[in-house]
Amino acid sequence: MNEFALIKRYFQDAQTASQVVLGIGDDCALLDIPGHHHLAVSVDSLVEGVHFPKTYAPEKIATRAFAVALSDLAAMGAKPLGFTLSLTLPEALVSDAWLAPFASGLLQVAAQYRCPLIGGDTTRGPLTVGVQVLGAVEQGRALTRSGAEAGDQVFVTGPLGDGAAALAVLMGELTLPAEQSAYLERRFSQPQARIAAGRALLGIASSAIDISDGLLADLGHICDASGVGARLELSGIPYSRGLQSYVRPQQLLQWALSGGDDYQLCFTLPPEQRPALDRLCANGQLEAHCIGEMVLHSGIDCRLNGAVYQPEATGYSHFD
Repeated sequence: MNEFALIKRYFQDAQTASQVVLGIGDDCALLDIPGHHHLAVSVDSLVEGVHFPKTYAPEKIATRAFAVALSDLAAMGAKPLGFTLSLTLPEALVSDAWLAPFASGLLQVAAQYRCPLIGGDTTRGPLTVGVQVLGAVEQGRALTRSGAEAGDQVFVTGPLGDGAAALAVLMGELTLPAEQSAYLERRFSQPQARIAAGRALLGIASSAIDISDGLLADLGHICDASGVGARLELSGIPYSRGLQSYVRPQQLLQWALSGGDDYQLCFTLPPEQRPALDRLCANGQLEAHCIGEMVLHSGIDCRLNGAVYQPEATGYSHFD
């Protein structure tokens, strides 16, 4: 099966949407961008053995790759418009047994987020999945990393540490009861892009980022871009309830700070916007946990129950 037959068989009939003027099958896709909006664009590449285990199920690779890319749109408060797929496959995987579940998983997430596949590329080589997402956000309202100011509060949208715990389970480094293992496996293979949360924070949050490399590393990007620092009270970090019963607190904390792969949003909020945030939380539109505040001095100062805390690591980096 050549690349054109592969595309036609597994991806040509992808769902479409009203914003797609021209989709799969031509040299470029054409999208209708809403008026008074900016186009938000991001791309992620997942490599076998680096971002997912070797021999990982194809449908899980697909759902993970797509959701990870969508998380960047969530961090900007953008509404998904469409995505392109760059798929590099070893010859052994060019088969219905691998491609059918991969395509099914991919298009299932596309339908969930109303983000249709509009084009891409296939080639032969080591298994690598590249997903480029395109979204739209109202002009002048995008959430960026550079808007935080001293005095803003720091929040996260949900439990941290699940991603690193899931990887430990997959690597055989952590044994948990079946129900908890299954939950963590879903958190790894099907992370939820916080699109609705990002949209709800438009006009309220002063900055935001998705937590992919660990809380300290990603909050550090906000600090660098905004020219401020942060003071965290680590006792405020939320964890999955079941995980706390099986993992010692020190390990949980380290996973939350530097493990990565959680894909929650970390955002900053001016004090005057706290009533608006509280209303969103009370209405069930958003989950938010305050874990600190932005400060004038540079760097991130960590405290645990008021005492100075020195983290063991700061986060994941491909080239360190």
